[in-house]
Parts: sequence; structure tokens; C-alpha cells
Amino acid sequence: MVKQNNKNNAALALMEQYQQCPRASFWRRLSAYVVDLFTIGLVITVATMLALLVINVAAKLGTIDLSLYVDSTDYLGHSLAFLIYLSVIIIGFFTYFWSHSGQTLGMKVAQLRVQNSDGSNISFTQAAIRLATSAFGLGSFMALLKDRNAFQDLWAECEVVVLPKALNKWIFKENNKEEK
Repeated sequence: MVKQNNKNNAALALMEQYQQCPRASFWRRLSAYVVDLFTIGLVITVATMLALLVINVAAKLGTIDLSLYVDSTDYLGHSLAFLIYLSVIIIGFFTYFWSHSGQTLGMKVAQLRVQNSDGSNISFTQAAIRLATSAFGLGSFMALLKDRNAFQDLWAECEVVVLPKALNKWIFKENNKEEK
């Protein structure tokens, strides 16, 4: 019971520290966005390789007829299912990381965290709203204004804050402990 109370007290202290963090500037958001573009590019590449493997195996088994296409990549390029598959992966990537740890890899590098105003993690619904209203990053231009809140943050009722180095490292250690 004492262990649970200590954990709750630590979580409350952490949320109080999150509340005191300043909002992120446009330039810091941009640096996180660039790193995330490379990260999601890598994830999409791996997902495409898996899809190509499945298509080639299915073609060898005779399940799929590729005779109307130049090759398996041409088949995927004309496939609505493949487009939906990649969309689900991209949406899942951002909504998972934003709602579970508040940080993608790019945000981790730029020491940013998306959170509610009380310092708690945003919900899956908030993450989906944030992604849908971000306009591929163009909503972040509102962060150039005095309030430093981006369009997607206003719609999702959350904020992106800059974490001090010590707090950014602590989150990483705590998230790794929870996974084990």
C-alpha cells in the first residue's frame, strides 16, 4: 500500500512539473516535425516491404494475379487497401505515441511533450483530433503568435510544452520501467 501511495505522489509531483513547462515555439516544433518525417518515412518503408512480401507470396501461391500489372509495386500503387493500410499505420503511430507518452521520437529529440493543461497525457480521441486538424503540420504556424498554441492544439484542447532536460530524461526512464 505504501508503494502505491509513493507512486501516486510521484505521479502528482510529475504532473505539477509538467504544468510549469513553457509552451513550445514554432521552431522547436519544426525541428520535431522534421525528425518525425524521417521516422515515419522509415516506418512506411518497413510497412511497404512487408506488403510487398505478402503480395509476392500471394502471387506465387496463385491467390493474386499480377499479369495486368508491371510488377508487385504497380499492383500496390493501384490498391485502395494498400492506401488504407499505410493511413492506419501513420494514424496509429502518432495517436499511440501522443496518447501513451506524449512524445514521438522527434518530440523526444526536441524535448517537447503534448499534454493536457493539467499535465496529464492526452486521450486517444484528442490525439486523433490533433492529427486530423494539423493540416500536415501547417497548423503549427499559429505557434508563431504570442500564445504559442497551434491550430491542432486548440481543437484537441491540449498544449505542447518544452521539457527541461532532466524531466525529458526522467520520462524516458519511467516509460522503460513500465514496459518491463
